[in-house]
Amino acid sequence: MQHIVAFPILFPLFSALLLLLPPCGKNIKVRRIASVSFSIIALAINLSLLVQVCNLGTLTYAIGNWQAPFGIVLHADLFAVTLTSLAAFLTLCCVLFSCAGDDARGSFFHPLVQFLLMGVSGAFLTGDLFNLFVFFEVLLIASYSLLMHAADKHNTRGALHYVILNLVGSAVFLIALGTIYGVIGSLNIQDVAVRITQLADDDIYLAMIGGSLLLIVFALKAALLPLHMWLPNTYSNAMPVVAALFAIMTKVGIYSIIRVYNSIFSADSGPLGAMGQNILWYAALATIVVGTMGVLASKDMRKLVANLIVVSAGTLIALASMQQMQATAAAIYYLIHSTLVCAALFLCVDLIASQRGKVADRITTGRPVKQGLLIGLVFFVSALAVVGMPPLSGFIGKIWILKATYQQGEYALFWPVYLVSSLLLLVGVTRAGSIVFWQNTPTDADKMDVKPAHRAKIYAVYILAAVSPLMVIFAKPISDFCLQAAMQIHPVTTVAPLTGGL
Repeated sequence: MQHIVAFPILFPLFSALLLLLPPCGKNIKVRRIASVSFSIIALAINLSLLVQVCNLGTLTYAIGNWQAPFGIVLHADLFAVTLTSLAAFLTLCCVLFSCAGDDARGSFFHPLVQFLLMGVSGAFLTGDLFNLFVFFEVLLIASYSLLMHAADKHNTRGALHYVILNLVGSAVFLIALGTIYGVIGSLNIQDVAVRITQLADDDIYLAMIGGSLLLIVFALKAALLPLHMWLPNTYSNAMPVVAALFAIMTKVGIYSIIRVYNSIFSADSGPLGAMGQNILWYAALATIVVGTMGVLASKDMRKLVANLIVVSAGTLIALASMQQMQATAAAIYYLIHSTLVCAALFLCVDLIASQRGKVADRITTGRPVKQGLLIGLVFFVSALAVVGMPPLSGFIGKIWILKATYQQGEYALFWPVYLVSSLLLLVGVTRAGSIVFWQNTPTDADKMDVKPAHRAKIYAVYILAAVSPLMVIFAKPISDFCLQAAMQIHPVTTVAPLTGGL
Protein backbone atom coordinates (compact mmCIF):
# COMPACT_ATOMS: atom_id res chain seq x y z
CA MET A 1 0.00 0.00 0.00
CA GLN A 2 2.99 2.37 -0.20
CA HIS A 3 1.76 3.78 -3.51
CA ILE A 4 -1.50 5.03 -1.98
CA VAL A 5 0.07 8.49 -1.58
CA ALA A 6 -0.20 8.93 -5.37
CA PHE A 7 -3.72 7.47 -5.69
CA PRO A 8 -5.64 10.73 -4.92
CA ILE A 9 -3.99 12.15 -8.05
CA LEU A 10 -3.95 9.12 -10.33
CA PHE A 11 -7.47 7.87 -9.69
CA PRO A 12 -9.26 11.08 -10.82
CA LEU A 13 -7.02 11.11 -13.90
CA PHE A 14 -8.05 7.60 -14.94
CA SER A 15 -11.66 8.33 -13.95
CA ALA A 16 -11.75 11.33 -16.28
CA LEU A 17 -10.31 9.29 -19.15
CA LEU A 18 -12.83 6.49 -18.62
CA LEU A 19 -15.71 9.00 -18.54
CA LEU A 20 -14.66 10.17 -22.01
CA LEU A 21 -14.77 6.64 -23.46
CA PRO A 22 -17.75 4.40 -24.35
CA PRO A 23 -20.10 3.52 -22.80
CA CYS A 24 -19.75 6.49 -20.44
CA GLY A 25 -19.06 8.97 -23.21
CA LYS A 26 -22.33 8.38 -25.06
CA ASN A 27 -24.88 7.32 -22.46
CA ILE A 28 -25.81 10.03 -19.95
CA LYS A 29 -27.25 7.58 -17.42
CA VAL A 30 -24.16 5.38 -17.48
CA ARG A 31 -21.96 8.48 -17.24
CA ARG A 32 -23.82 9.69 -14.16
CA ILE A 33 -23.65 6.32 -12.41
CA ALA A 34 -19.96 6.00 -13.25
CA SER A 35 -19.18 9.55 -12.12
CA VAL A 36 -20.90 9.13 -8.76
CA SER A 37 -19.20 5.76 -8.30
CA PHE A 38 -15.78 7.17 -9.15
CA SER A 39 -16.35 10.06 -6.73
CA ILE A 40 -17.24 7.66 -3.92
CA ILE A 41 -14.12 5.59 -4.60
CA ALA A 42 -11.97 8.75 -4.70
CA LEU A 43 -13.33 9.78 -1.30
CA ALA A 44 -12.65 6.28 0.08
CA ILE A 45 -9.05 6.45 -1.21
CA ASN A 46 -8.45 9.80 0.47
CA LEU A 47 -9.96 8.62 3.75
CA SER A 48 -7.77 5.51 3.63
CA LEU A 49 -4.70 7.69 3.11
CA LEU A 50 -5.83 9.90 5.98
CA VAL A 51 -6.01 6.87 8.27
CA GLN A 52 -2.48 5.84 7.25
CA VAL A 53 -1.12 9.32 7.92
CA CYS A 54 -2.81 9.34 11.34
CA ASN A 55 -1.19 6.00 12.17
CA LEU A 56 2.27 6.44 10.59
CA GLY A 57 2.82 10.18 10.60
CA THR A 58 3.80 12.32 7.61
CA LEU A 59 4.48 10.28 4.47
CA THR A 60 6.91 11.29 1.73
CA TYR A 61 6.67 9.45 -1.58
CA ALA A 62 9.50 9.87 -4.13
CA ILE A 63 8.30 8.78 -7.57
CA GLY A 64 10.89 6.48 -9.15
CA ASN A 65 12.83 6.74 -5.89
CA TRP A 66 14.48 9.92 -7.22
CA GLN A 67 15.37 12.19 -4.31
CA ALA A 68 15.51 15.97 -4.08
CA PRO A 69 16.33 18.15 -5.86
CA PHE A 70 15.75 16.08 -9.02
CA GLY A 71 12.85 13.80 -8.09
CA ILE A 72 9.10 14.38 -8.04
CA VAL A 73 8.09 14.17 -4.41
CA LEU A 74 4.63 13.89 -2.88
CA HIS A 75 4.27 15.01 0.71
CA ALA A 76 1.26 13.69 2.64
CA ASP A 77 0.75 15.13 6.10
CA LEU A 78 -2.51 15.58 8.00
CA PHE A 79 -3.17 19.06 6.60
CA ALA A 80 -2.63 18.05 2.97
CA VAL A 81 -4.64 14.82 3.16
CA THR A 82 -7.45 16.54 5.06
CA LEU A 83 -7.80 18.98 2.19
CA THR A 84 -7.70 16.26 -0.47
CA SER A 85 -10.44 14.43 1.46
CA LEU A 86 -12.40 17.68 1.71
CA ALA A 87 -12.06 18.19 -2.06
CA ALA A 88 -13.19 14.61 -2.75
CA PHE A 89 -16.22 14.99 -0.46
CA LEU A 90 -17.21 18.29 -2.06
CA THR A 91 -16.79 16.74 -5.52
CA LEU A 92 -19.09 13.86 -4.61
CA CYS A 93 -21.83 16.22 -3.40
CA CYS A 94 -21.55 18.44 -6.49
CA VAL A 95 -21.59 15.44 -8.85
CA LEU A 96 -24.70 14.12 -7.10
CA PHE A 97 -26.34 17.55 -7.42
CA SER A 98 -25.46 17.83 -11.11
CA CYS A 99 -27.03 14.46 -11.93
CA ALA A 100 -30.46 16.11 -11.65
CA GLY A 101 -29.85 17.71 -15.04
CA ASP A 102 -27.19 20.40 -14.75
CA ASP A 103 -24.54 18.10 -16.20
CA ALA A 104 -26.50 17.78 -19.45
CA ARG A 105 -26.48 21.54 -20.11
CA GLY A 106 -22.98 21.37 -21.58
CA SER A 107 -20.31 18.94 -22.72
CA PHE A 108 -17.86 16.88 -20.67
CA PHE A 109 -19.01 18.08 -17.24
CA HIS A 110 -18.11 14.88 -15.38
CA PRO A 111 -14.64 14.38 -16.93
CA LEU A 112 -13.80 18.03 -16.24
CA VAL A 113 -14.82 17.66 -12.61
CA GLN A 114 -12.47 14.70 -12.25
CA PHE A 115 -9.63 16.63 -13.91
CA LEU A 116 -10.29 19.49 -11.50
CA LEU A 117 -10.14 17.07 -8.56
CA MET A 118 -6.86 15.71 -9.90
CA GLY A 119 -5.33 19.20 -10.08
CA VAL A 120 -6.57 20.23 -6.64
CA SER A 121 -5.36 17.00 -5.02
CA GLY A 122 -1.98 17.30 -6.72
CA ALA A 123 -1.57 20.88 -5.51
CA PHE A 124 -2.26 19.79 -1.95
CA LEU A 125 0.07 16.77 -2.05
CA THR A 126 3.04 17.99 -4.04
CA GLY A 127 6.29 18.67 -2.22
CA ASP A 128 7.83 20.57 -5.14
CA LEU A 129 7.21 24.17 -6.24
CA PHE A 130 7.40 23.40 -9.95
CA ASN A 131 4.87 20.60 -9.67
CA LEU A 132 2.70 22.97 -7.66
CA PHE A 133 2.72 25.15 -10.79
CA VAL A 134 1.88 22.12 -12.95
CA PHE A 135 -1.11 21.15 -10.82
CA PHE A 136 -2.24 24.76 -10.69
CA GLU A 137 -2.38 24.70 -14.48
CA VAL A 138 -4.29 21.39 -14.52
CA LEU A 139 -6.99 22.67 -12.21
CA LEU A 140 -7.12 26.03 -13.98
CA ILE A 141 -7.60 24.48 -17.43
CA ALA A 142 -10.45 22.36 -16.07
CA SER A 143 -11.96 25.40 -14.34
CA TYR A 144 -11.86 27.44 -17.57
CA SER A 145 -14.06 24.86 -19.28
CA LEU A 146 -16.38 24.43 -16.30
CA LEU A 147 -16.97 28.17 -16.18
CA MET A 148 -18.28 27.96 -19.74
CA HIS A 149 -20.67 25.11 -18.90
CA ALA A 150 -24.14 26.23 -20.07
CA ALA A 151 -22.57 29.61 -20.79
CA ASP A 152 -24.25 32.82 -21.91
CA LYS A 153 -22.75 36.27 -22.46
CA HIS A 154 -22.55 36.95 -18.72
CA ASN A 155 -20.67 33.72 -18.09
CA THR A 156 -18.33 34.46 -20.98
CA ARG A 157 -17.46 37.94 -19.67
CA GLY A 158 -16.75 36.65 -16.16
CA ALA A 159 -14.76 33.71 -17.51
CA LEU A 160 -12.67 36.00 -19.73
CA HIS A 161 -11.54 38.11 -16.78
CA TYR A 162 -10.77 34.96 -14.80
CA VAL A 163 -8.72 33.45 -17.64
CA ILE A 164 -6.70 36.62 -18.31
CA LEU A 165 -5.82 37.15 -14.65
CA ASN A 166 -4.78 33.55 -14.16
CA LEU A 167 -2.68 33.54 -17.33
CA VAL A 168 -0.83 36.56 -15.98
CA GLY A 169 -0.53 34.79 -12.63
CA SER A 170 0.93 31.72 -14.32
CA ALA A 171 3.54 33.84 -16.08
CA VAL A 172 4.53 35.48 -12.79
CA PHE A 173 4.63 32.05 -11.16
CA LEU A 174 7.14 30.80 -13.75
CA ILE A 175 9.32 33.88 -13.30
CA ALA A 176 9.28 33.34 -9.53
CA LEU A 177 10.26 29.69 -9.93
CA GLY A 178 13.08 30.56 -12.31
CA THR A 179 14.42 33.16 -9.90
CA ILE A 180 14.32 30.80 -6.92
CA TYR A 181 15.86 27.91 -8.84
CA GLY A 182 18.59 30.14 -10.24
CA VAL A 183 19.71 31.29 -6.80
CA ILE A 184 19.05 28.13 -4.74
CA GLY A 185 19.37 25.28 -7.28
CA SER A 186 16.30 23.39 -6.10
CA LEU A 187 12.51 23.65 -6.07
CA ASN A 188 11.80 20.89 -3.58
CA ILE A 189 10.07 22.69 -0.70
CA GLN A 190 11.94 20.94 2.11
CA ASP A 191 15.25 21.19 0.27
CA VAL A 192 14.74 24.91 -0.43
CA ALA A 193 13.85 25.48 3.24
CA VAL A 194 17.28 24.13 4.22
CA ARG A 195 19.31 25.86 1.49
CA ILE A 196 17.70 29.28 1.89
CA THR A 197 19.20 29.70 5.37
CA GLN A 198 22.68 29.41 3.80
CA LEU A 199 22.29 32.31 1.36
CA ALA A 200 24.43 35.41 1.61
CA ASP A 201 24.92 38.81 -0.02
CA ASP A 202 23.00 39.41 -3.25
CA ASP A 203 21.53 35.92 -3.28
CA ILE A 204 19.34 36.92 -0.34
CA TYR A 205 17.77 39.75 -2.34
CA LEU A 206 17.20 37.53 -5.38
CA ALA A 207 15.50 34.94 -3.20
CA MET A 208 13.41 37.72 -1.68
CA ILE A 209 12.30 38.79 -5.15
CA GLY A 210 11.32 35.21 -6.03
CA GLY A 211 9.48 34.79 -2.74
CA SER A 212 7.63 38.09 -3.22
CA LEU A 213 6.48 37.02 -6.68
CA LEU A 214 5.25 33.73 -5.22
CA LEU A 215 3.33 35.68 -2.61
CA ILE A 216 1.63 37.72 -5.35
CA VAL A 217 0.60 34.55 -7.21
CA PHE A 218 -0.77 32.85 -4.10
CA ALA A 219 -2.59 36.04 -3.10
CA LEU A 220 -4.24 36.07 -6.53
CA LYS A 221 -5.35 32.45 -6.17
CA ALA A 222 -6.60 33.10 -2.63
CA ALA A 223 -8.54 36.24 -3.67
CA LEU A 224 -6.63 38.54 -1.31
CA LEU A 225 -7.13 42.30 -1.65
CA PRO A 226 -6.37 43.97 -4.05
CA LEU A 227 -6.25 40.82 -6.21
CA HIS A 228 -9.75 39.64 -5.24
CA MET A 229 -11.86 41.49 -7.80
CA TRP A 230 -12.15 38.48 -10.11
CA LEU A 231 -13.90 36.25 -7.58
CA PRO A 232 -17.36 37.82 -7.00
CA ASN A 233 -18.13 38.23 -10.71
CA THR A 234 -16.64 34.89 -11.72
CA TYR A 235 -18.39 32.82 -9.06
CA SER A 236 -21.72 34.61 -9.35
CA ASN A 237 -21.82 34.20 -13.16
CA ALA A 238 -20.91 30.50 -13.10
CA MET A 239 -23.52 27.79 -12.72
CA PRO A 240 -24.23 27.35 -8.98
CA VAL A 241 -22.99 23.75 -8.99
CA VAL A 242 -19.73 24.92 -10.57
CA ALA A 243 -19.44 27.81 -8.09
CA ALA A 244 -20.00 25.35 -5.23
CA LEU A 245 -17.22 23.17 -6.61
CA PHE A 246 -14.97 26.24 -6.85
CA ALA A 247 -15.39 26.86 -3.09
CA ILE A 248 -12.24 24.73 -2.70
CA MET A 249 -10.29 26.73 -5.31
CA THR A 250 -9.34 29.72 -3.15
CA LYS A 251 -8.23 27.25 -0.48
CA VAL A 252 -5.46 26.07 -2.83
CA GLY A 253 -3.90 29.53 -2.70
CA ILE A 254 -4.37 29.73 1.07
CA TYR A 255 -2.87 26.27 1.51
CA SER A 256 0.12 27.29 -0.62
CA ILE A 257 0.74 30.33 1.57
CA ILE A 258 0.56 28.24 4.74
CA ARG A 259 2.77 25.50 3.30
CA VAL A 260 5.42 27.62 1.61
CA TYR A 261 5.65 30.42 4.14
CA ASN A 262 5.82 28.09 7.11
CA SER A 263 8.53 26.01 5.42
CA ILE A 264 10.69 28.20 3.22
CA PHE A 265 10.06 31.58 4.87
CA SER A 266 9.49 30.50 8.46
CA ALA A 267 10.84 32.35 11.49
CA ASP A 268 13.98 30.16 11.31
CA SER A 269 14.84 31.17 7.73
CA GLY A 270 17.40 33.78 8.70
CA PRO A 271 17.17 37.10 6.85
CA LEU A 272 14.11 35.88 4.93
CA GLY A 273 12.21 34.77 8.02
CA ALA A 274 8.52 35.81 8.18
CA MET A 275 8.85 37.59 4.83
CA GLY A 276 5.69 39.44 3.85
CA GLN A 277 3.99 38.74 7.20
CA ASN A 278 2.86 42.33 7.80
CA ILE A 279 1.67 42.72 4.22
CA LEU A 280 -0.44 39.58 4.50
CA TRP A 281 -1.86 40.69 7.85
CA TYR A 282 -3.09 44.12 6.75
CA ALA A 283 -4.22 42.90 3.33
CA ALA A 284 -6.24 40.16 5.04
CA LEU A 285 -7.99 42.67 7.32
CA ALA A 286 -8.77 44.87 4.33
CA THR A 287 -10.13 41.82 2.47
CA ILE A 288 -12.52 41.10 5.36
CA VAL A 289 -13.77 44.70 5.27
CA VAL A 290 -14.23 44.80 1.48
CA GLY A 291 -15.89 41.36 1.40
CA THR A 292 -18.33 42.45 4.11
CA MET A 293 -19.22 45.58 2.15
CA GLY A 294 -19.76 43.37 -0.89
CA VAL A 295 -22.20 41.18 1.05
CA LEU A 296 -24.22 44.22 2.16
CA ALA A 297 -24.24 45.67 -1.35
CA SER A 298 -25.17 42.43 -3.13
CA LYS A 299 -28.37 42.56 -5.17
CA ASP A 300 -28.54 38.84 -5.82
CA MET A 301 -27.84 35.85 -3.62
CA ARG A 302 -25.08 34.34 -5.76
CA LYS A 303 -23.06 37.56 -5.48
CA LEU A 304 -23.74 37.55 -1.74
CA VAL A 305 -22.34 34.04 -1.30
CA ALA A 306 -19.34 34.88 -3.51
CA ASN A 307 -18.50 37.80 -1.22
CA LEU A 308 -18.84 35.50 1.79
CA ILE A 309 -16.01 33.45 0.27
CA VAL A 310 -13.94 36.65 0.03
CA VAL A 311 -14.51 37.27 3.76
CA SER A 312 -13.51 33.71 4.61
CA ALA A 313 -10.36 34.07 2.49
CA GLY A 314 -9.40 37.23 4.39
CA THR A 315 -9.97 35.49 7.73
CA LEU A 316 -7.81 32.51 6.76
CA ILE A 317 -4.98 34.66 5.42
CA ALA A 318 -4.97 36.69 8.64
CA LEU A 319 -4.49 33.47 10.60
CA ALA A 320 -1.86 32.19 8.17
CA SER A 321 0.15 35.42 8.46
CA MET A 322 0.71 34.80 12.19
CA GLN A 323 2.74 31.65 11.46
CA GLN A 324 1.75 30.18 14.84
CA MET A 325 0.44 26.71 15.67
CA GLN A 326 -2.78 27.77 17.42
CA ALA A 327 -3.66 30.16 14.58
CA THR A 328 -2.99 27.47 11.98
CA ALA A 329 -5.13 24.95 13.87
CA ALA A 330 -8.00 27.44 14.02
CA ALA A 331 -7.51 28.11 10.30
CA ILE A 332 -7.81 24.39 9.46
CA TYR A 333 -11.08 24.07 11.40
CA TYR A 334 -12.46 27.26 9.85
CA LEU A 335 -11.33 26.24 6.36
CA ILE A 336 -13.27 22.97 6.47
CA HIS A 337 -16.35 24.71 7.85
CA SER A 338 -16.38 27.66 5.44
CA THR A 339 -15.71 25.59 2.33
CA LEU A 340 -18.64 23.22 2.86
CA VAL A 341 -21.08 25.82 4.19
CA CYS A 342 -20.44 28.23 1.29
CA ALA A 343 -20.81 25.35 -1.17
CA ALA A 344 -24.15 24.44 0.46
CA LEU A 345 -25.28 28.06 0.10
CA PHE A 346 -24.41 28.13 -3.61
CA LEU A 347 -26.43 24.96 -4.21
CA CYS A 348 -29.27 26.27 -2.06
CA VAL A 349 -29.37 29.48 -4.09
CA ASP A 350 -29.79 27.37 -7.24
CA LEU A 351 -32.87 25.71 -5.71
CA ILE A 352 -34.27 29.10 -4.75
CA ALA A 353 -33.71 30.60 -8.20
CA SER A 354 -35.38 27.67 -9.96
CA GLN A 355 -38.59 28.20 -7.96
CA ARG A 356 -38.94 32.00 -8.17
CA GLY A 357 -39.41 32.43 -11.91
CA LYS A 358 -38.03 35.58 -13.52
CA VAL A 359 -36.99 37.04 -10.18
CA ALA A 360 -34.60 34.08 -9.77
CA ASP A 361 -32.06 34.73 -6.98
CA ARG A 362 -32.39 38.51 -6.86
CA ILE A 363 -32.88 39.90 -3.37
CA THR A 364 -36.27 41.43 -4.01
CA THR A 365 -39.93 40.66 -3.55
CA GLY A 366 -41.27 38.02 -5.92
CA ARG A 367 -43.09 34.75 -6.15
CA PRO A 368 -42.67 32.46 -3.14
CA VAL A 369 -40.30 29.53 -3.09
CA LYS A 370 -42.52 26.49 -3.65
CA GLN A 371 -40.59 24.31 -1.18
CA GLY A 372 -40.09 27.21 1.21
CA LEU A 373 -39.80 25.18 4.40
CA LEU A 374 -37.50 22.51 2.97
CA ILE A 375 -35.16 24.94 1.24
CA GLY A 376 -35.49 27.72 3.80
CA LEU A 377 -34.36 25.44 6.63
CA VAL A 378 -31.08 24.53 4.95
CA PHE A 379 -30.53 28.14 3.87
CA PHE A 380 -30.90 29.59 7.35
CA VAL A 381 -28.81 26.85 8.96
CA SER A 382 -26.02 27.46 6.44
CA ALA A 383 -26.37 31.25 6.65
CA LEU A 384 -26.20 31.29 10.45
CA ALA A 385 -23.26 28.90 10.35
CA VAL A 386 -21.28 31.02 7.91
CA VAL A 387 -21.62 34.16 10.07
CA GLY A 388 -20.65 32.27 13.22
CA MET A 389 -23.88 32.08 15.22
CA PRO A 390 -24.21 29.46 17.98
CA PRO A 391 -24.64 26.55 18.21
CA LEU A 392 -23.22 25.84 14.73
CA SER A 393 -19.64 25.20 13.62
CA GLY A 394 -19.01 28.81 12.64
CA PHE A 395 -19.37 29.83 16.29
CA ILE A 396 -16.71 27.35 17.42
CA GLY A 397 -14.44 28.51 14.62
CA LYS A 398 -15.01 32.15 15.60
CA ILE A 399 -14.21 31.53 19.28
CA TRP A 400 -11.05 29.64 18.33
CA ILE A 401 -9.98 32.43 15.96
CA LEU A 402 -10.53 35.08 18.64
CA LYS A 403 -8.59 33.00 21.17
CA ALA A 404 -5.68 32.45 18.76
CA THR A 405 -5.39 36.15 17.93
CA TYR A 406 -5.61 37.06 21.63
CA GLN A 407 -2.76 34.69 22.49
CA GLN A 408 -0.58 36.32 19.84
CA GLY A 409 -1.41 39.84 20.99
CA GLU A 410 -3.07 40.73 17.68
CA TYR A 411 -6.57 41.24 19.06
CA ALA A 412 -6.52 45.06 19.34
CA LEU A 413 -6.93 45.49 15.60
CA PHE A 414 -8.33 42.10 14.56
CA TRP A 415 -11.19 41.81 17.04
CA PRO A 416 -13.00 45.04 16.11
CA VAL A 417 -12.71 44.28 12.38
CA TYR A 418 -13.76 40.65 12.72
CA LEU A 419 -16.60 41.15 15.19
CA VAL A 420 -18.12 44.15 13.39
CA SER A 421 -17.81 42.20 10.14
CA SER A 422 -19.66 39.25 11.71
CA LEU A 423 -22.48 41.53 12.86
CA LEU A 424 -22.82 43.11 9.42
CA LEU A 425 -22.73 39.70 7.73
CA LEU A 426 -25.55 38.58 10.01
CA VAL A 427 -27.56 41.61 8.95
CA GLY A 428 -26.82 40.98 5.27
CA VAL A 429 -27.70 37.28 5.10
CA THR A 430 -30.77 37.50 7.34
CA ARG A 431 -32.05 40.46 5.32
CA ALA A 432 -31.62 38.47 2.10
CA GLY A 433 -33.28 35.38 3.57
CA SER A 434 -36.24 37.28 4.99
CA ILE A 435 -36.91 39.06 1.70
CA VAL A 436 -36.66 35.90 -0.39
CA PHE A 437 -38.66 33.59 1.87
CA TRP A 438 -41.12 35.89 3.65
CA GLN A 439 -41.69 38.98 1.50
CA ASN A 440 -43.38 37.50 -1.54
CA THR A 441 -46.40 38.03 -3.77
CA PRO A 442 -48.01 34.62 -4.37
CA THR A 443 -50.41 34.04 -7.25
CA ASP A 444 -52.25 30.95 -8.40
CA ALA A 445 -50.41 31.04 -11.73
CA ASP A 446 -47.08 30.97 -9.92
CA LYS A 447 -47.98 27.81 -8.05
CA MET A 448 -48.97 25.94 -11.21
CA ASP A 449 -45.76 26.10 -13.25
CA VAL A 450 -43.06 25.48 -10.63
CA LYS A 451 -41.58 22.01 -10.29
CA PRO A 452 -40.26 20.79 -6.94
CA ALA A 453 -36.51 20.32 -6.64
CA HIS A 454 -35.09 16.99 -7.70
CA ARG A 455 -34.36 14.65 -4.80
CA ALA A 456 -30.68 14.39 -5.79
CA LYS A 457 -30.33 18.15 -5.36
CA ILE A 458 -32.05 18.11 -1.98
CA TYR A 459 -29.85 15.25 -0.78
CA ALA A 460 -26.64 16.99 -1.89
CA VAL A 461 -27.53 20.29 -0.20
CA TYR A 462 -28.57 18.65 3.04
CA ILE A 463 -25.44 16.48 3.15
CA LEU A 464 -23.25 19.57 2.87
CA ALA A 465 -25.27 21.57 5.39
CA ALA A 466 -25.28 18.66 7.87
CA VAL A 467 -21.50 18.95 8.24
CA SER A 468 -21.87 22.13 10.32
CA PRO A 469 -23.84 20.58 13.21
CA LEU A 470 -21.69 17.46 13.00
CA MET A 471 -18.57 19.60 13.47
CA VAL A 472 -20.17 20.84 16.69
CA ILE A 473 -21.19 17.40 17.93
CA PHE A 474 -17.66 16.08 17.31
CA ALA A 475 -15.91 19.36 18.12
CA LYS A 476 -13.44 17.84 20.61
CA PRO A 477 -11.93 15.15 18.34
CA ILE A 478 -11.97 17.49 15.35
CA SER A 479 -10.22 20.22 17.34
CA ASP A 480 -7.59 17.75 18.56
CA PHE A 481 -7.12 16.61 14.97
CA CYS A 482 -6.64 20.20 13.77
CA LEU A 483 -4.07 20.81 16.50
CA GLN A 484 -2.21 17.66 15.50
CA ALA A 485 -2.23 18.77 11.86
CA ALA A 486 -0.91 22.21 12.83
CA MET A 487 1.87 20.61 14.89
CA GLN A 488 3.08 18.83 11.75
CA ILE A 489 3.33 22.15 9.91
CA HIS A 490 5.22 24.27 12.44
CA PRO A 491 7.76 22.18 14.35
CA VAL A 492 10.25 19.86 12.67
CA THR A 493 8.56 16.46 12.75
CA THR A 494 9.80 12.98 12.05
CA VAL A 495 8.87 11.91 8.52
CA ALA A 496 8.03 8.29 7.77
CA PRO A 497 9.40 7.85 4.23
CA LEU A 498 7.63 5.71 1.70
CA THR A 499 9.66 5.51 -1.46
CA GLY A 500 8.98 3.65 -4.64
CA GLY A 501 8.28 4.00 -8.31
CA LEU A 502 5.19 3.90 -10.39
